[in-house]
Amino acid sequence: MNGGDAAGRLVRPFTLTGGRTRPSRSDFTLITTVTAVDPQPAGGARPQPEHLRILRLCAEPTVVAELASGLDLPVSVVAIMLCDLLEVGRITVRQPRLMSRTPDLDLLQKVRDGLGRL
Repeated sequence: MNGGDAAGRLVRPFTLTGGRTRPSRSDFTLITTVTAVDPQPAGGARPQPEHLRILRLCAEPTVVAELASGLDLPVSVVAIMLCDLLEVGRITVRQPRLMSRTPDLDLLQKVRDGLGRL
């Protein structure tokens, strides 16, 4: 790798976000599911190439961590770009279901009984 490649990787995320360092919303966690709207809304500004890559990756529901990996970008950068797409109606977001913090005692009893039969 030459020095230009390293410098390009450092500048690239900054340019993708327009210099922003934080997302405008807090909707996005590593396991938030993102899906591209189909059909895409007409009008508005033409998406940047990186936004189009996100939309292609999100043709099927995809979690933020997979997007960041597929784009080879930091999650923080992807979250900022997802905010842009959400604000113009190009994606939908589904938060993960919260699991109950209290154990389901009936389920635990059934598991214990099943293990006892083995």
